[in-house]
Amino acid sequence: MPDQEKSVGPLDRTFAIVGYVANQTKAVSVAEIANALALPIPTAHRLVGNLEERGLLQKALGSKRYVVGNQLVTLSAKVIGAAFRTARRHAVLRAVAGEIGEQCEIGVVRDNAVVYVDSVRVSQPQGLQFNPGEAAPLHCTSTGKIYMSRLRERARERLCRSLTLTQYTDNTIVDCDTLLKLLAETRRCGWAKTNEEYVKGVVGCAVPIVSPDRDLIACLGVSVPVARVSFTELDRFIPPLQRAAVLLSETILQADSEDETLGHT
Repeated sequence: MPDQEKSVGPLDRTFAIVGYVANQTKAVSVAEIANALALPIPTAHRLVGNLEERGLLQKALGSKRYVVGNQLVTLSAKVIGAAFRTARRHAVLRAVAGEIGEQCEIGVVRDNAVVYVDSVRVSQPQGLQFNPGEAAPLHCTSTGKIYMSRLRERARERLCRSLTLTQYTDNTIVDCDTLLKLLAETRRCGWAKTNEEYVKGVVGCAVPIVSPDRDLIACLGVSVPVARVSFTELDRFIPPLQRAAVLLSETILQADSEDETLGHT
């Protein structure tokens, strides 16, 4: 079959629709999808319907226009998590944990919660320990703050007001307006910190791991007992974390052939 014929198959069209909708900053109609991808309207309706049935696309609230579906968001987070569980990326994580002398972890957001996909511990366990597969709230973790801060303002406020802002410690921010102000500051500086907000006696910080287009892929963070490192002193961890985040961003786009021989550590 000629390459041209292969490129217009149903699977190609389906992926093209998913990619188009995922790249939009607002909900789109079937007609807009069809026009952008040069698809017949009936074909676009059929494919969009199939994607909606599977939860990969969904209608925006109170609208007939489409956004990415919850199943696609969950699948994306799982794929990102699997991509980070490789020998080369674990080696980067191990190196930065060794450089700063504290536990480091990589987290993604799935179903409005932070899920940790890899971690390295270089000291005796004290306080909060994030292990792969564990989940934590958005509003009181550094990774969650970064994720929310990078949303557009209206989406950020909508998400913030929809969350249950559970109070875990005396320092947990449970007022939405206060949290939104902090998220605006997080967006300006590009990284986040937490001050005993999830577990008493534990502070932490995180930086984003981004794609070449500056889209958020995951976050790289550190958790440490406040008895060892104060909230203010966390700032010294940001530069090494940012350097490691750049390396992780680069490796996520490279082939993983070396992983077959390196093995996991």
